[in-house]
Amino acid sequence: MRWRKSSFSGHGEADDCIELAAVNEEIMLRESDTPADALTTTPGRLRTFIRAAKAGALDHLGR
Repeated sequence: MRWRKSSFSGHGEADDCIELAAVNEEIMLRESDTPADALTTTPGRLRTFIRAAKAGALDHLGR
């Protein structure tokens, strides 16, 4: 499986980034400092989540 590091994580090998991997018809996400823990989703659901986050629909969750 090939994990891809987020472009927002900076450069180098620091353990402070989100990584994605495509497996068959699913997307796996993990935090690089805890690689054994991964979430699995579909491309459509990930797209919906990203759009909602960009639109600010999840901002209230941090309060």
